[in-house]
Formats: sequence, structure tokens, C-alpha cells
Amino acid sequence: MLVDDPALLGRLRAGDQAAFAGIVRAWSPAMLRVARAHVRTHASAEEVVQEAWLGVIRSLDGFEGRAQLRTWVFRILLNTARRRGRVEARTEDRGPTVDPARFRDADDEYPGHWRDDAVPADWGPEPALLAAEFRTQLARALTELPERQRAVVELRDVHGLDGEEVCELLGLTAANQRVLLHRGRARLRSVLDGVLA
Repeated sequence: MLVDDPALLGRLRAGDQAAFAGIVRAWSPAMLRVARAHVRTHASAEEVVQEAWLGVIRSLDGFEGRAQLRTWVFRILLNTARRRGRVEARTEDRGPTVDPARFRDADDEYPGHWRDDAVPADWGPEPALLAAEFRTQLARALTELPERQRAVVELRDVHGLDGEEVCELLGLTAANQRVLLHRGRARLRSVLDGVLA
């Protein structure tokens, strides 16, 4: 369903249930990921998404079309998620990106460089990346990322949103978005190094 389809808004305002069900199906997975970046649990994120959709229904007649419909829906979601997140007072992981034990000590000839036995493994040819076991491990590794890192990585690398969209949806600065993306990708690589070694 096209985000900028001018007929879509008319169908939604006319109460077209199929049109509404279509956007709910298409947009809810990304909405859930955005919400999850602001609240403590998956169940709470699901409630935020439901509350946002109710807000869309209540406010649809007031939508003036100054932004794309999807952007407007996601703004409603963000306001709802941030309100819930403030109540939950989430905490953020601040650990190192890569295990410091993988690097040479300060008294080494090459301090801060990779230890010989800890250099990242070459992941090999493309078929290894497409293996079912790899995909399973990647999905599991994604679920283990801190929520904000997971949201940024999934929105960027799974859903294909650009950095500006992610910043707007998650309320991040460009620098913070880059740090979360870097940390998330580094953690995934660390997990996948073990799978592919």
C-alpha cells in the first residue's frame, strides 16, 4: 500500500475497513520496533501501538495532509511511546562495543590493536550467510540487543529506513543514531563471529 496514495486517506476517512487493515498490517511491525525503543517490555510496546492506532482513528478527520500519512501516524505513535517510556523510566546499556579482552594491553608493543587470537574472523563466502542456521542465530542475536540499538538496527538494516527517518521516529540526534547503529552492528558481529568461526 503506497504511503503517499492520495486515495488512501479518502478510503480511511470513509471507513474502508480493508484499507485500514492494510496499513495496520503493513506499518505495525515497524511501529512495534519504534515503540519498543521507548518502553521496557514487548507487551508494553504492543499496548503503545494499539493506543496509537486508536489515536489515528480518533484524529483522522483532523489530519490536514501537511505530512505524509505514515509520518503523521508515526508521530502519534512516538508521542504515545514517549509518554509511556517516561513513566517506565527505561535504562540504557552503556557497556563497551567490543569485549576489551580482545585487544592488546597498554604495555604491549601495539596497545589497543587486536590480539592475534582475537582478530575478527573472516565470514567466508555468501552461501554461509544464507544458511538457515545463520539466519536463526542472527534473529536470536537481534533479540538480545538493548532495545534502542535493536530498534535502530532493525529500522535501518531490516526495514530500510534512512538515518534521518530513524532519528525522527526515535527522537535521536544524528550522532546518537550513528552510535546506536555502530554498537548494535558490532554486537551482532561479535555473536556471529562465534557462529561462523
